Amino acid sequence: MNSGNILRAPAEQVYADELARLASTDEHPRPEGWALSPRAVRTFVLGDEQTNIRKKFYGDDALVDRCIVTLMSNRGLLLVGEPGTAKSMLSELLAAAIGGSSTCTIQGTSGTTEDQITYSWNYALLLAEGPTQRALVKGPMYQAIEQGLVCRFEEVTRVQPEIQDVLIGLLSDKALHVPELAGTDATVFAGHGFNVLATANLRDRGVHEMSSALKRRFNFETVRPISDRRLEVRLIKEQTAALLERSGVGTRMGDDVVELLVTAFHDLRDGVTAEGMAVERTSAVMSSAEAVAVGYAATLDAHYFDGGDVGGDHIARQLIGTVLKDNPDDGKKLRHYFDVVVKERSRHHPQWHRVLDARQELNR
Repeated sequence: MNSGNILRAPAEQVYADELARLASTDEHPRPEGWALSPRAVRTFVLGDEQTNIRKKFYGDDALVDRCIVTLMSNRGLLLVGEPGTAKSMLSELLAAAIGGSSTCTIQGTSGTTEDQITYSWNYALLLAEGPTQRALVKGPMYQAIEQGLVCRFEEVTRVQPEIQDVLIGLLSDKALHVPELAGTDATVFAGHGFNVLATANLRDRGVHEMSSALKRRFNFETVRPISDRRLEVRLIKEQTAALLERSGVGTRMGDDVVELLVTAFHDLRDGVTAEGMAVERTSAVMSSAEAVAVGYAATLDAHYFDGGDVGGDHIARQLIGTVLKDNPDDGKKLRHYFDVVVKERSRHHPQWHRVLDARQELNR
């Protein structure tokens, strides 16, 4: 399928031109099995204005360096943190740059089984031929080991502990054993470049503790929310613009509306406003990813229903839905925020007055 017809193409397709340019000029030493050198991987993720490589991850640059070093080592990498802090995006970017493929992925759920991780069988062929390579259905981990790729394991702590522990042997032996097959086919040894890059939202409900043995085989890195407002403003502008361009929508948020969006999210995330007033934190996740979603939805609202004039009222309507979706009790906290913080700001800023006008949505 043409990537232009795909709703969301993988990173290696979206940034194919950048990856090709980096590979053609990459003269730095690279680990065996890697498509790019560690320096080029870093440039791909963090960007470089001189070579026109876009910045894709906004956060701690030193974190990215540590992640790259871990993926060169004999340990797996586990990115942990609150939902919406771009753990999955970072894992996708790293996998695309290191191995040229980010689609070798396991999506962890409470129902994930061992054969979904490693391998299963085509039962028609199994009955006809017995256990053969032709009857084998290779799972993501099998493919990663065989091809020397980084295997992404999303939401690893949602998987039952006894299934998680399948990773212990894979990370220790760097091999996958298939006891049903005979001879040399019974063991697949990992190619250079193989590693496991997992993510975990430790705040979410329904997670399982990892065993000590499995923890020892990972380096843990915490991905934190963006604290720099200027960086978050830039991120939201770029991400929403990309989403709107993909949707064929020409409307964009003005700088004042983006500033308003970031300010509201920081107020409710940090529990204190820019003016120093304390507000109650909501239980909802007020991440940068949620801010992008709010900005995107608000722009679509304005484009299709209000003639393209994106204002504080559009942001407010989407913000209310974001806050209330996890816990209806957060409505009290949000009403207080409107009645105290938004009301005061509305006296001096027209966009905040439009936010206040949307307060009636909270009474429905």
